[in-house]
Amino acid sequence: MTTTTPRQAVEAVQANPLLPEGDDERFTGYGVMGVPFASGHYLALRDFVATSVGPAYRAIWHRDPQGRWTIHTTGAPELTCPRYFGSVTATAQVPSISVSWHDDHTLDVTLGDQLSWRIELQATPATQMMTTMGGMLPEAGWNSSVVLAAMGPMARTMLGTGRIRLHGATPNGPLFKAAPLQVWRLAGADATYHGQNLGEPGPLGRQTHLGDFWLPQRGIFFVGRARFTPAGEQVDRTVGAAGTTMGR
Repeated sequence: MTTTTPRQAVEAVQANPLLPEGDDERFTGYGVMGVPFASGHYLALRDFVATSVGPAYRAIWHRDPQGRWTIHTTGAPELTCPRYFGSVTATAQVPSISVSWHDDHTLDVTLGDQLSWRIELQATPATQMMTTMGGMLPEAGWNSSVVLAAMGPMARTMLGTGRIRLHGATPNGPLFKAAPLQVWRLAGADATYHGQNLGEPGPLGRQTHLGDFWLPQRGIFFVGRARFTPAGEQVDRTVGAAGTTMGR
């Protein structure tokens, strides 16, 4: 690997925002897969620098302690995260989301006066091993449901995230395949949302999910790709049917 820090990895994908080949809906970028707070809040970040369905965009996902999700997106909802998850979330289109790096392992995410979020990242033996494995896996492997089905439990064990699925059905119907090529652990997070400090990171009492996409119980940062079957296309919903109609 030539990129050894999260900042370097992000700068590399920004400088060369390539999409994998295919006729499905494809996204390339980075973000925080998710981080839970002991207060019951949950945050996630998506910064997709290239997509096959529209312009690049950023999105912040927020879940309140009552289990209500809101996706804040800088792009048109029908071309961004709500395209796949919006049936079980509120959606807010926003003019901008700012991401700035303080050093190679620390970044700030800002959503106007609504959210201020500092994120500190670290590499661990487990994240380094997962990243090495991700770099060795050919594109055909990342596009294989069989391979992804095996990698989810592996990530759960190695990263201590709770349940992880790298493929399955989204709440809106399309199937997803996630390819976190490089990962780091969140060493710390401090966030204020609508004037409320969210407190210390910590696992939720019950792990949350949107359709078959389970949000990790420990903060994880990624650089990678995602694929979705085209919105509106009829798909076999027997692929991970449990929990596809509501978020928690």
